[in-house]
Amino acid sequence: MAEDFKESTNRRWLAAYVKMHHEKKVRDRLTELGIENFLPVQKEVRQWSDRRKEIERVLIPMMIFVYVNPDEQRTVITLPSVLRYMVLRGEHTPTVIPAAQMEQFRFMVDYSENPVNFDTRPLRPGEKVRVIKGSLTGLEGELVTIDGKSSIVIRIEQLGCATVEMHSSMVEPIG
Repeated sequence: MAEDFKESTNRRWLAAYVKMHHEKKVRDRLTELGIENFLPVQKEVRQWSDRRKEIERVLIPMMIFVYVNPDEQRTVITLPSVLRYMVLRGEHTPTVIPAAQMEQFRFMVDYSENPVNFDTRPLRPGEKVRVIKGSLTGLEGELVTIDGKSSIVIRIEQLGCATVEMHSSMVEPIG
């Protein structure tokens, strides 16, 4: 019993690189295996000349996040479509993504009514804010201006920033 508890508290978020266009297959396989994972996708309507269709757009191509213990970490890497874990330059072990950053990112992707964009370029630090109106109420991040429009940013230090456009009246500064 004590060992089961140790295994469950030993879980951490890792980013795994997968083959191009295999993200959803890997997500489905991990779910079948009972391994907690997060594939950031958003529904959007695509227009073709003859029809419209709602599709799931992968926000970060060729990447899926897994919440694993050491045994599950080994299982994930053996899947045929999984290439490797993200490792920072100069390191030899997979990069652990802080749970708080993952929670904020998941909340943004799951509840945003506006499209979420992901950018690997560093953004200038902005004012720390909390969303007080709309579907993202309670989300904390940074307020930045991109192309003259206000956006809230959630940083995932090792990867980049997720942004969603938001009017500045929907946020309040955090002291």
